[in-house]
Amino acid sequence: MVTPASPGRAGEDLEVALIDTEHAGQGGWRGFWNRGGWWKAFGLAVVYVAVYEGLGLLLSVPFGQYVDTENILATPASVFFGIALPILLGGIVLLLFVWSLGWFREIFGRQPLTGSWWMWIGLALLLIPIALRVAGTNWSAYSSGVILTMLFTGLCIGLAEELLTRGLAVNLLRRAGYGEKAVMLLSSLIFALMHSVNAFTQPLLTVGLTVVYAFTFGIMMYLVLRVTGSIIWPMLVHAATDPTTILGTGGVDAHGANAGSDGLISLAGSFNFVYIVFAIIAIIFVKGKVYPDRHPSLRHADAGAPKS
Repeated sequence: MVTPASPGRAGEDLEVALIDTEHAGQGGWRGFWNRGGWWKAFGLAVVYVAVYEGLGLLLSVPFGQYVDTENILATPASVFFGIALPILLGGIVLLLFVWSLGWFREIFGRQPLTGSWWMWIGLALLLIPIALRVAGTNWSAYSSGVILTMLFTGLCIGLAEELLTRGLAVNLLRRAGYGEKAVMLLSSLIFALMHSVNAFTQPLLTVGLTVVYAFTFGIMMYLVLRVTGSIIWPMLVHAATDPTTILGTGGVDAHGANAGSDGLISLAGSFNFVYIVFAIIAIIFVKGKVYPDRHPSLRHADAGAPKS
């Protein structure tokens, strides 16, 4: 359950409120996004996925020769051009978008609502499988260059995907007047649906399971955002999750020839079911609202003023 903001932050909260009131009166580009909205959050995700996929296709022309399609982890160049570069460029585009809105402080600053003690359990449940995969990975199967490039790739993934979903999407939903339970669910749904594009290259059952996992993982990332008070921590946890999963299983979304210890990697994978249970707990107990005087059904011009 969410605890109220501490009295010591009253001045900071007032400053944020004043800044938001100023933004609410703006027109044009910033005014459009400052009003928030669920459809803007979903639309932004669609545009990002299209840009990311487009960059992948575009980059495959000059750099496709460096990518080993049979074993993406064969060389550092294969990892960089095949996985890292498109999402790195996508992350840069998102950072430029945040800059254009003047939201750097709002997204990268201290969260407006604090988290409850039980949310720390969610963080622990995310770190345990990372440690298991680190212990179970067959590190000798990879060159140091591949490992370092994969870790860099993880940072790119953590930056881009968390900035989009736990940063921009969460902020757009909050500004539209949604309570934190809805913010958590909708931002996690956006994160999950982003992975549905794999349906073009993978079996539908595999994609369906990935979408379910991504939804619960998104909820866990939201809890990390709340309990740590900063988007940096979900970025780092996400950055550690993907590369350890890929290196541990020996492939992207599949087990490869270089997969590590079956016991430890399987045990780490079993935490996916734990996330489902913990996500249900989060749905029950997460409460709160950043802008209590707003309602999603109201026009933003009215929502910024006190209710009569």
